[in-house]
Amino acid sequence: MEPLIPVINKLQDVFNTVGADIIQLPQIVVVGTQSSGKSSVLESLVGRDILPRGTGIVTRRPLILQLVHIDPEDRRKTSEENAIEGEEWGKFLHTKNKIYTDFEEIRSEIEAETDRISGNNKGVSDESIHLKIFSPHVVNLTLVDLPGITKLPVGDQPVDIEFQIKELIIKYISNPNSIILAVTAANTDLATSEALKVARDVDPDGRRTLAVVTKLDLMDAGTDAMDILMGRVIPVKLGIIGVVNRSQLDINQKKCVADAIRDEYAFLQKKYPSLTNRNGTKYLARTLNRLLMHHIRDCLPELKTRINVLSAQYQSLLNSYGEPVDDKNSTLLQLITKFAAEYCHTIEGTAKYIETTELCGGARICYIFHETFGRTLESVDPLGGLSTIDVLTAIRNATGPRPALFVPEVSFELLVKRQVKRLEEPSLRCVELVHEEMQRIIQHCSNYSTQELLRFPKLHDAIVEVVTALLRKRLPVTNEMVHNLVAIELAYINTKHPDFADACGLMNNNIEEQRRNRMRDLPSAVPRDKAVASGSQSGQNVSEPTDSGMGNWRGMLKKGEEFAAGDRPAALYPLPAVQQKGYAVNLLDVPVPVSRKLSAREQRDCEVIERLIKSYFLIVRKNIQDSVPKAVMHFLVNHVKDSLQSELVGQLYKAALLDDLLTESEDMAQRRNEAADMLKALQKASQVIAEIRETHMW
Repeated sequence: MEPLIPVINKLQDVFNTVGADIIQLPQIVVVGTQSSGKSSVLESLVGRDILPRGTGIVTRRPLILQLVHIDPEDRRKTSEENAIEGEEWGKFLHTKNKIYTDFEEIRSEIEAETDRISGNNKGVSDESIHLKIFSPHVVNLTLVDLPGITKLPVGDQPVDIEFQIKELIIKYISNPNSIILAVTAANTDLATSEALKVARDVDPDGRRTLAVVTKLDLMDAGTDAMDILMGRVIPVKLGIIGVVNRSQLDINQKKCVADAIRDEYAFLQKKYPSLTNRNGTKYLARTLNRLLMHHIRDCLPELKTRINVLSAQYQSLLNSYGEPVDDKNSTLLQLITKFAAEYCHTIEGTAKYIETTELCGGARICYIFHETFGRTLESVDPLGGLSTIDVLTAIRNATGPRPALFVPEVSFELLVKRQVKRLEEPSLRCVELVHEEMQRIIQHCSNYSTQELLRFPKLHDAIVEVVTALLRKRLPVTNEMVHNLVAIELAYINTKHPDFADACGLMNNNIEEQRRNRMRDLPSAVPRDKAVASGSQSGQNVSEPTDSGMGNWRGMLKKGEEFAAGDRPAALYPLPAVQQKGYAVNLLDVPVPVSRKLSAREQRDCEVIERLIKSYFLIVRKNIQDSVPKAVMHFLVNHVKDSLQSELVGQLYKAALLDDLLTESEDMAQRRNEAADMLKALQKASQVIAEIRETHMW
């Protein structure tokens, strides 16, 4: 089991080379309040004074401390290869291969590196410092020292210093592969321990929390930590270990860690003889080593899976960045061809990347034709904007000065053309919607289908410009065709259309049936031949008043005397502004029609015209609903599909444009290198884990 921790250290080194924290490796995170003895515990584990000392917040950046145990033989080889004097040394990640044998220099470098990033105002930073200590006197461990928990800002500290530190601690202890080392002073109430509280927030079951009680020698006289160390106050699943720190006086007098550990053992023998073997710095180091090894063993399967998934993702990402361009002619032609193919596939619904959140491409065009356009046409009222007075006026205007025996056909043509013309606007709007969707397909292909284009922003912009110009060129042609479709319907009103002839025959039958019903309802005193004559001649006096007062123009100006009380006029016409008695009336200023109730003949004529208009309008609407989508597909969609690649090649595949179009974006080369480095690191990590599987058979 012992080699597992060096393997994790090796993995840490692998990912440190690419500066990434994408893999959450097993490690021990040290958490505690300021002045809880957290730094002293770490230095006891190292066996050297390496951490900065002072008042307030001293640790202001995470310190990832890797302890590497080296055997004498390994130490000798390393010392010879690197000309190292001494049996212990340290290395920082940020100073590359520089080796530190003076631990005072290591402390100074930690202080300098902290100030470089965090500044001199006691602020904190989440950018970590990586330090590796090689020594024959340490056990293999990976520890993370974090800033001590504080409540109030002091001096130049930010006002939200408590929140910053809390967020930083949560970031590290939330790692499910970490072990939480919660440090609490024995001379404080364990029930109010901030370290245990924050650990419980992310590890409520306590499965990965180990408590360390410091300063056992500073408890009040007459008290001891027996109940705490036995777990009777607050139980912790991984256990509670008590230690004795060096005092500030010991530190000032340069008391070495080895002497402090001997004094600690003597104190435990005297004060807690029954618990001596389960407490103290040495027992803490062995316990941490054991816990970390078992934790690593449990985490390795999941770690291997994570590395494999990331390897596949970065391989895909690297593929999307593409290889450096060697043959520019071939590359340009391939990119143009691929874009044109993806554009056509998106329209046809055979694209590799199918949108799942909204309709796109050909599916949206189909929706425009049959849902948007179809429903819009169906919502157009055949008689919309056409009043009864409009129909009656058209009939009268078509008869001229002579009363008509029959409904004039000219009035029908005039009115039905007016209604058919209303179908042109939604038809042109259909063209516009399809044009907009074909413009959107360009962006869809750029984002999802041909990510290689992102390497060459100038080529991408040029392709967008060419396709946009092609669509813009086809738009007026398509609009003209749709306009002509409506114009064709207006050019010739085919009253011999089979569907229209059937409608006319049905209306004639209805009218004849109504006439027969009126004949049956006539009083028996009226001779039948007169009634028939009256019925056939009633239309001759459509515009003439029935009362004696309408025999001259003056009678036409009387309001209300044309119809009986309670009858509602069907059409109102404006009267002259001056109609006072005694004034002369200018006949040219007087509207010929007057407000009155429509006669039976007029009502019948209007009804006939309205029915004919509706019948013919529905026939034309059906034709337009069928022909407009066909015209749009032929003149716009299919034309663009068929000519897109040739248009792109003709506009862009030119020797003078090659170098400019295939210029990569500024950060593309950097991102390709970063992805390649990360992929190499993941592959190396995968090899390391594979070696562990062979060695430990898990």
